[in-house]
Amino acid sequence: MPFESQRPKIKLTAKEHEVLTTISKSRTEAKSRVERARMILAYANDESINSIANKLNTNRPRVERTIDRGFGVLTALNDLPRKGTTPKITKEARVWFLSIACTKPKDLGFASELWTYESLAKYIRDNCHDAGHPSLEKISKGTVSKILSKSDVKPHKIAYYLEKKDADFDIKMTQILHVYKEVELYKAKGDSEHMVAILSYDEKPGIQAIENIAPDLAPKPKIHPTWGRDYEYKRHGTVSLLASIDLLNGKIFGQIHDRHRSKEFVGFLKGLDELYPPDFKIKIILDNHSSHISKETKTFLKTVPNRFEFVFTPTHASWLNIIEVFFSKMTRTFLRGLRVESKTELKERILKYLDEVNEMPTIFKWKWKMEDIIVG
Repeated sequence: MPFESQRPKIKLTAKEHEVLTTISKSRTEAKSRVERARMILAYANDESINSIANKLNTNRPRVERTIDRGFGVLTALNDLPRKGTTPKITKEARVWFLSIACTKPKDLGFASELWTYESLAKYIRDNCHDAGHPSLEKISKGTVSKILSKSDVKPHKIAYYLEKKDADFDIKMTQILHVYKEVELYKAKGDSEHMVAILSYDEKPGIQAIENIAPDLAPKPKIHPTWGRDYEYKRHGTVSLLASIDLLNGKIFGQIHDRHRSKEFVGFLKGLDELYPPDFKIKIILDNHSSHISKETKTFLKTVPNRFEFVFTPTHASWLNIIEVFFSKMTRTFLRGLRVESKTELKERILKYLDEVNEMPTIFKWKWKMEDIIVG
């Protein structure tokens, strides 16, 4: 005996039948509405659920859901509003979760500095009951990622910032700009008889002496367009370049040492003392490195009274020093890819580079905020 369905029959009014027939044949209605109209019409014509599902190439539960809607035949064409599921994680639990995420693991007794999604999820699972948030007991690292992303919190990353600003930044910056303005005025006057040298100075430490293990391969047309270089190399240590640029003529004066202590800085000052005429005032823009204000440096300056004048850049403001522009260019055009067989060769190559630069010196001109500087 065949199975007899307990589902009641649908009785359509003439108007309902007309509307459903129109929808079932429509090419502009949503596909879901067209299919639902066909399901209802077929069921009203005493077709079985299985027959309807097979004919429309769908499944039995979908047909049953459409027919079982009890708010009127036409209402069955549309999705009914649903209350939705109750949130599994409460708002209070999310607040507690984010407070933990914004706390460093080390402050909670762990060795790590930052959370990973996995470690944060584990901590939350282990401690949520004690904190009164059992809704977090099954939290996964995927859910951790979603909550953090929605809250725009990334406790697994670090963005750097500068906390300390020189309290005298504006004053020191203005002093530097006044020096650049002074240079500008000397150039405008074309005064070649000035009795002052104005320099921008800094150190470039950590220049590596790197040697190839295998020889470089020269470019070959249509074979390989660039120099070929083996990945392996040999280190010979580093050197420091102490250099100044004369802002009036663009010439570079440099010394190379294995270190850059007060001893080396004093040696550099002695070199400048020999380079310029004895009646010249040597004004130097430089940063606040310890070697520039050390006891040894001050002792030397007392031996040459009124010979040097230091103008210090603000803390963390080396960008105000024009020599940094030269160092940047040097790194990009000369040091990039440099290979040597020893530190001695590295020193020789750097000095040769400085000689080449001085053959056609570039006079750098500072432009930023110069219109605000007035020299009386």
